[in-house]
Amino acid sequence: MELCYSLVTVRTPPNHHRTLNRRSIKIPISLSAAPESTHRGRLSETLQSETLKTLEWPSVCQQISAFTSTTMGFAAAQSARLPLGQSLEESQKLLDQTTAAMALPRPLDFTGIEDVTEILSSSISGEFVTISELCAVKRTLKSARMLFEQLEEISLDSDSSERYSPLIEILQNCNFLTGLEQKIGFCIDCNFSVVLDRASEELELIRSERKMNMENLDSLLKRVSAQIFQAGGIDRPLITKRRSRMCVGIRASHRSLLPYGVILNVSSSGATYFMEPKEAVELNNMEVRLLNSEKVEEQAILSLLTSKIAESEMEIKYLLDRVLEVDLAFARAAHARWMNGVCPIFSSKGLEGFVSDRNCFSLSVDIEGIQHPLLLETSLRNLSDIVASKSRSSIPFDKGNCVTNSELLFDSSDFPIPIDIKVECGTKVVVISGPNTGGKTASMKTLGLASVMSKAGMYLPAKNHPRLPWFDLVLAEIGDHQSLEQNLSTFSGHISRICKIMQVVSKESLVLVDEIGSGTDPSEGVALSSSILQYFKDRVNLAVVTTHYADLSRLKEMDNRFENAAMEFSLETLQPTYRILWGSTGESNALSIAKAIGFDEKIIERAQIWVEKLMPEKQQKRKGVLYQSLMEERNRIEMQAKRAASLHANVMNIYREIQGEAEDLDWREAALKAKETQQIQQELKAVKSQIETVLQEFGNELRTASADQFNSLIKKSESAIASIVKAHCPSADFSVKETDDSSYTPRLGEQVHVKGLGNKLATVVEAPGDDDTVLVQYGKISVRVNKSSIRALTNSDTNAGTSSVPRLRRQVQRSRNLRNPSEAINEEVSYGPVVQTSKNTVDLRGMRVEEASHHLNMAISARGSNAVLFIIHGMGTGVVKERALEILRNHPRVAKFEQESPMNYGCTVAYIK
Repeated sequence: MELCYSLVTVRTPPNHHRTLNRRSIKIPISLSAAPESTHRGRLSETLQSETLKTLEWPSVCQQISAFTSTTMGFAAAQSARLPLGQSLEESQKLLDQTTAAMALPRPLDFTGIEDVTEILSSSISGEFVTISELCAVKRTLKSARMLFEQLEEISLDSDSSERYSPLIEILQNCNFLTGLEQKIGFCIDCNFSVVLDRASEELELIRSERKMNMENLDSLLKRVSAQIFQAGGIDRPLITKRRSRMCVGIRASHRSLLPYGVILNVSSSGATYFMEPKEAVELNNMEVRLLNSEKVEEQAILSLLTSKIAESEMEIKYLLDRVLEVDLAFARAAHARWMNGVCPIFSSKGLEGFVSDRNCFSLSVDIEGIQHPLLLETSLRNLSDIVASKSRSSIPFDKGNCVTNSELLFDSSDFPIPIDIKVECGTKVVVISGPNTGGKTASMKTLGLASVMSKAGMYLPAKNHPRLPWFDLVLAEIGDHQSLEQNLSTFSGHISRICKIMQVVSKESLVLVDEIGSGTDPSEGVALSSSILQYFKDRVNLAVVTTHYADLSRLKEMDNRFENAAMEFSLETLQPTYRILWGSTGESNALSIAKAIGFDEKIIERAQIWVEKLMPEKQQKRKGVLYQSLMEERNRIEMQAKRAASLHANVMNIYREIQGEAEDLDWREAALKAKETQQIQQELKAVKSQIETVLQEFGNELRTASADQFNSLIKKSESAIASIVKAHCPSADFSVKETDDSSYTPRLGEQVHVKGLGNKLATVVEAPGDDDTVLVQYGKISVRVNKSSIRALTNSDTNAGTSSVPRLRRQVQRSRNLRNPSEAINEEVSYGPVVQTSKNTVDLRGMRVEEASHHLNMAISARGSNAVLFIIHGMGTGVVKERALEILRNHPRVAKFEQESPMNYGCTVAYIK
């Protein structure tokens, strides 16, 4: 528990590492009060520890261990030593750290951070620290410093650096001992695990003398060995070391070659002697002396570095605690992402910075759709494998959060079944009733575990924004406390634990009691339970109990600080739904369950008679249809709410889609215009090239032709040009109304519709000849077309194609026939200036006929009275234009329309009634 206390206290520099806990600063009133307070503190710690085990808090901590990135964090989570806030401020600080860790754009690199606590202990006890241990301390100090630099870099790159301040504050006051790190790096080469020459002048001098002595010894032995080889004393020169002294190899028969030589060793066969020449004795002695001096000097350097580590023990421990705090914050954030957790809000009042009186909510506990985190573990893949692999390994884990989203897949199914916990402000005791196996105990455990997780700075697997008070103690009496050793029955163990809870609770405590008063006579159990609940209502923040005693549900009628809740039970399937009905009283449904199991009906009938005798009033109420009708009404309203929520979501999706397309409309219009312009330019270029070819051929033929051939050449060229125009104005899909009079003959100067020109208006400039061809003028182009492709103007076309001035005169003339002269004036000036804007324009280009008809009808219906509508239909094949004109002629809201003009080409203006 030392780690827990070190994490939740207010951080100070290492020189002031002993922090006083505000809750422990108490002035004893009398000498006898101190022992009583000590006993109460120990009892509360014991009960809190047992409650955490009952609520399976160690299992939740093991879930967290899968997300840690250091051996320290893994060990702390595995042993359930996660920090619990000892005050509301500390718990809120832990939550802020978790939120900041979730907001980081990339994971932090914890590589190189090791738990060097044992190394610190060895240095304090006076033991030499090895080279590898010194390197571990160096790596840890460097990695911790780089961890802080990573946080600062992310904070500087972010627009809002304040969101990461809870993490930066953890390491801000730490001493990263850069001097100690540099000193170890100066003295030790961690790549080769050796002490460097520069560690001290004495060591450098010793190694220099030893190097020179070894060079002399090696030169001497090479010369002697070569002489022995030349004398046939050995097959090849051999220099080796025996008994820590350098020597040469020589045959036993030739040892006389080394007079006064020292035999250090003999080969296993006895044929080879390993001898030290007389000249090498002093050099070997010098090597031994220098080697011993080097070891002594290295030990002195290691001793000095050990003392430096011992002097920095408090700073290093403080730094390790802060690194552990950062690691656990990231582990909590990764755990929250895995279970889709949301940040809880503390609803305690009277504390600045949190929920104040002006923000008072009607619910002190408002948790929607919470699921038990341990039951969610069935959706977590590879968690057990990861925990097992970490527990077997003592090396640092991979950088960043060691468990990624790709490794852990969350199934968003509704298992476990989410529950809602709603407790109004002012409620002190909640009595939950309902059938066995209906989820009463599981719901109560979920509330207790949610309270502990909030204190530890963890997110909750719930929806929206869960809100609950901060509890100083979470005490639970759940399970069978029967003990043969202590001579306790089930009831005695139950009451004994409740008695201990009553001794330590405060106004900020949460008490959870399962099956209160059970295990004894029902009448006495009800009486004792009622008295206990009356005690709790004045001395705790909230008490939640489960019971099968119906009389406990009547306490609400006498005191509004009591509240009832029931676990829903389906009478149709005779199965629990695991949903809490707040404000309701549940039935045990024992007889219904027994009947479903297969009990004899006579037994069930006798039991029903006894129940009616014992509780006649209650049975009469329950036999009514009111309860069932209310349940049906509630289910119906819930279904309507779900449908409304689904409809609202669909509407919002459509709204966002339309909004996105509206924002993109200008770009789409510009792109469409650019595309059409490019296509038209390419087509005009092709037509111009073909026509120039025809004209060139016409000119060449004209030079050699006689006067009689001029007319035939002209007709030939005109026919070629007409075919070119027809090829670029396809009429396969035209839907043009042909004139019924097949004998129609256009007159000179008459305006006609030319099918080959996209049903455009053209002027006849030459009467039809014997070949039934007509020369028409369309703009600057004169082209000869077949008589059958010409259609006379109808009366409606003539009316629609007239200018606006005669039309305005006719409108004024019709207005004079109105009964009220003022109406004529209003009708004449009602349309105002005809100015095209984006709001009064509908663009039909690029659409099919059906789509264009739909858009045009919608645009006409959407326009207000006496409005103007511009319909852009373009040139194209003319099908869209013909359909648009047909709609405008027949639509009841269209008063009139003007076809395209040279100033408004490809656009028709309609006047809406």
